[in-house]
Amino acid sequence: MAEANHGKWTYCVDLAREEGRRRTRRRGGFASRAEAAREMKAVLDGELRGVYEDRRTTVASYLQEWLVAVKERLAPNTYAGYADCVERDLIPAFGHHRLPDLRPKHIDAWIATQRKAERGRVTIYRVVATLRNALNAAVRSWRLRYNPAKHSVPPKPRAEERTCWTPDEAAAFLRYNAEHYADRLTDLFEVMLGTGMRRGEVLALHWEDVHLMDRKLYVRWTLAAVNNNENLFGEPKTEASRAWISLSPRVMTALHRQAAIQMAAHPDSRLEGLVFS
Repeated sequence: MAEANHGKWTYCVDLAREEGRRRTRRRGGFASRAEAAREMKAVLDGELRGVYEDRRTTVASYLQEWLVAVKERLAPNTYAGYADCVERDLIPAFGHHRLPDLRPKHIDAWIATQRKAERGRVTIYRVVATLRNALNAAVRSWRLRYNPAKHSVPPKPRAEERTCWTPDEAAAFLRYNAEHYADRLTDLFEVMLGTGMRRGEVLALHWEDVHLMDRKLYVRWTLAAVNNNENLFGEPKTEASRAWISLSPRVMTALHRQAAIQMAAHPDSRLEGLVFS
């Protein structure tokens, strides 16, 4: 039916009862009778199939909604990466499409354009993988019948092979750093090499977790830099990372040296806060 004085169309349809209660869906604002009828048919089809594809939802509005929904359960760095992909690439490229109208050909064409522009393979992979994750959520919530990005994600680029330093190479690095720089980073590198701690874990190391008398420390925190402008403390990357680590004589010497530096700067206070501040 047409809305009086507005030139817009509205549909109204009774849906299957829930718990014995009648359900009526009414939506307005359609530019034509055909558009309203098309939307009503989609609603009825969605009731029948269990999937409702709202044609008024754009890819842009859905992606923004998805970011809000996943923010609480993601690590800050992971969320920042998703948000960057959405705002920088996905919304400009696909945001104008209606969510049900997004097709693999749109995604494949974007990938081809990026490759022609010699965009990094890792960046392209991350952007399309983010889109796939977002649309997977739409499929799980019955807002899409299928994920158009499911088969469009390019193969994940293989990371370059990493080689570990030999003990002689590690010792040469520490010796050179001590002879030419002699700063606090020398002790930080000593602890990292002597314990195998990740950078974020050693930067988040607190004195309360260092037990010098027992020659061990406990990995409890990690420090993450979000977008290079915000530092956040969080839990270590894996559950296995929350563990006690025995300390070698060289690591003990480095920690004692750090303790002496901090006590000299604040002789009337006890050791507390960060080991490497």
